[in-house]
Amino acid sequence: MSNNNPCTGSGSRSARTTFEFGRTHVVRPKGKHQATIVWLHDLGDNGSSWSQLLETLHLSNIKWICPTAPSRPVALFGGFSCTAWFDVGDITEDAPDDLEGLDASAAHVANLLSTEPTGIKLGVGGFSMGAATALYSATCRVLGKYGNGNLYPVDLSAIVGLSGWLPCSRTLRNQMEGTQEAARRAASVPILMCHGVGDDVVSYQHGQKSAQALCSAGFQNLTFRAYNAMGHYTIPEEMDEVCNWLTAMLGLEGSRGISGELRHSEIKQHGA
Repeated sequence: MSNNNPCTGSGSRSARTTFEFGRTHVVRPKGKHQATIVWLHDLGDNGSSWSQLLETLHLSNIKWICPTAPSRPVALFGGFSCTAWFDVGDITEDAPDDLEGLDASAAHVANLLSTEPTGIKLGVGGFSMGAATALYSATCRVLGKYGNGNLYPVDLSAIVGLSGWLPCSRTLRNQMEGTQEAARRAASVPILMCHGVGDDVVSYQHGQKSAQALCSAGFQNLTFRAYNAMGHYTIPEEMDEVCNWLTAMLGLEGSRGISGELRHSEIKQHGA
């Protein structure tokens, strides 16, 4: 599937680029379908690996959609190509934001969610770069538009960001000022952010400052969880937090937590 989204990018691409997204993997709900969440993988990964983990969670009322990012040159890797939701040269607060790539990926996520049945609650989550894209989608929803000005078409009931950061954090507060509707949406959209204190890829401080930037912009329903013994990967305690939070925020029926058959090592490998 491809998405053609003209906007102003921060890199050297032309104003109009077609992004070819990879295969989308779907985990069907085992119980009554109450919510659909698009889950986004990290830089260089694909939708299949996360779909295998998400299938083990005791969240029988959620349909998981796990797309695969386009393969593109990435400045962080010296221009070598890999799957990436947007281009990135440096994972810091001061790094330039690839608005073209961010808008294209956020639009792809919205398109996947737009076909879900009426009454189904919608959400976006992800790990690392996937988390960054999920958080960017949250800001698009609140502002009612993408960075290029096109209208954002879907409502979001839950945002989950694991070991990630907030793109465009420097300009968010200014964008929010003077817009009562955006302030109202920001105050209500639930966000869960989790980060390992020992993260050596996306620093804990970067994740923490991203959460602070969201709070300063009016995102009042935000939960930030720190894990002292965790690096740039996920652990069972974190996934239990995700399950419990989603169950509460989305009003899900059924059990919570991680399948007892899933070993610690099988979770830790995600992002390791």
